[in-house]
Amino acid sequence: MSRLKWVVLSLAVLLVLLLLLAPGVLAHVDPVATSDAHLEGPSGSHLFGTDLLGRDVYSRTVYGARPVLVASFLGVLLASAAGVAIGVLGGVAPRWINAVVMRLVDVFLALPVLLIALILIATAGSGVRSIVLAIGIAFTPGFARVVESSVRRLRKAEYVEAARVFGSTTLRTSWRHLLPNLLTEVVVLGSSAIGWGILTATTLSFLGLGVRLPAPDWGSDLAAGATNLADAWWLSTFPGLAIMATILLANFSGDHLMRVLDPRAGIRFGRSFRRLAIRLSRHGGDIAHESA
Repeated sequence: MSRLKWVVLSLAVLLVLLLLLAPGVLAHVDPVATSDAHLEGPSGSHLFGTDLLGRDVYSRTVYGARPVLVASFLGVLLASAAGVAIGVLGGVAPRWINAVVMRLVDVFLALPVLLIALILIATAGSGVRSIVLAIGIAFTPGFARVVESSVRRLRKAEYVEAARVFGSTTLRTSWRHLLPNLLTEVVVLGSSAIGWGILTATTLSFLGLGVRLPAPDWGSDLAAGATNLADAWWLSTFPGLAIMATILLANFSGDHLMRVLDPRAGIRFGRSFRRLAIRLSRHGGDIAHESA
């Protein structure tokens, strides 16, 4: 079963790379090209049917993955970087600075993520860049809160206390001893946040605040087909299924990554990727030994 999961994850990663870098390999029809085949159902010539303007829904679904995936990946990356910086600052700073920083984080945590994103989009305008900024800022408080609590616990570790005794500065201690031991936690949290990032990005596009038509996008196409759902169910069904499958895949990947990094207790705080590299090397050695 473990090897089957690795195969599924490998195929999923390959599919994501194709959707991001070479969507033309999967779809050969221009997603914005119109034709006389208006509102035709799924068939051999159009796998997912056509829309009101005769555009191929399959091509639009394939090409529409790129803005959603780019916005969610970059947004979560921005949130993780900012959240780690704020969390480490709050964890190693004096108590009064910690109180000020974390109270501000708590204020943003009390606000719904979509509300923060809507405010930022309304201020910065629509587009993929604005969605990346909105996801990054809206998701930053969650990363900051988790990292800050872990840093406060790691500060009591013996190796951190020993580094201080030997004269290590706060900046050096944070860089050499705290950050490497937060990587596992941040990666698992980030992989779980990608699903929420996809949902946020498609929601903003559905509301007309993301990618604008005629450019392909799952959220925009889902909204465009909602008015014809009774007569042309395929317009919204296939983009909706793509959104659902991608979110489920992101959650599955996050759960599997969590078990790989710590099969006993889920997220392992205070460990780095060295343990994972050792496991992968041993696993590869066992496979080579079996084949020999």
